[in-house]
Amino acid sequence: MAFFSLEHSKAAYLTDFILYGIAVTCLLIFLTLSTPLRKLAEVVIFVLAGLFTSTFIEYFLHRFILHGLQPFKRWHALHHARPSALIGTPTILSLTLIVILVFTPAILLGNLLRACALTLGLTGGYLFYTITHHATHHWKANHSWLKERKIWHARHHHVDARPVCFGVSTGFWDEVFCSNGRK
Repeated sequence: MAFFSLEHSKAAYLTDFILYGIAVTCLLIFLTLSTPLRKLAEVVIFVLAGLFTSTFIEYFLHRFILHGLQPFKRWHALHHARPSALIGTPTILSLTLIVILVFTPAILLGNLLRACALTLGLTGGYLFYTITHHATHHWKANHSWLKERKIWHARHHHVDARPVCFGVSTGFWDEVFCSNGRK
């Protein structure tokens, strides 16, 4: 069951980047070609709402599910034990969750443009998270923003007391919920 494995081959690991890159591109092209000018502001608001929501989902899942709920806590501990290993959420699981929990309710409660815009924002946020998380573990930091994210994420991985710094792509929610490790 390679599709459901937590530790990925290089090809399976890269699937997230490729699949979500294609999804973001297709949604962006669709919205660009389909959005009437009078609905442009509404579509942009839904994209931004999806992006903002993705940062909260990232924080919430990491803090309360991956660090608090079995069997996810045990699975996430594998990543903490071997941070450079290609361990992550199986693409089929993350894709299914986005379709079932984001796109489907959005289209049922709204319309196709809103559903695609919200899904674009959330999927774009997820892609940004996966790239940022990969970069914190595998890339040399040549930019101050990436250096800051690497230091932030290293604090998450190397604090012996209670876990801190759950946000990977941003520290915003750690600041809001005082989980940044500062007294």
